[in-house]
Amino acid sequence: MLTALRGGEARITDLARDEPVSFAAVARHVSVLENAGLIRRDVRGREHWLSVEPAGLELAQRWIDEQSSFWAERADLLAGRLARRRRSQ
Repeated sequence: MLTALRGGEARITDLARDEPVSFAAVARHVSVLENAGLIRRDVRGREHWLSVEPAGLELAQRWIDEQSSFWAERADLLAGRLARRRRSQ
């Protein structure tokens, strides 16, 4: 759904039309994304328009970068330990 919103605003009904799940499932997913701060909803009359929330995506990207760095460092430490173990055998 985030990919679908890259091009700009869309209504929930527009997003649901392109998904192989029910409207209710799309609405629940939208709610999760909204609660996570990744999208925002603008109610105009009876229509709910959605758009990407750049600040939320930037925060998510920072978290992903931190996790990637942490696990890359851990993997490097493990690789070094295994290399030393092989040399000592």
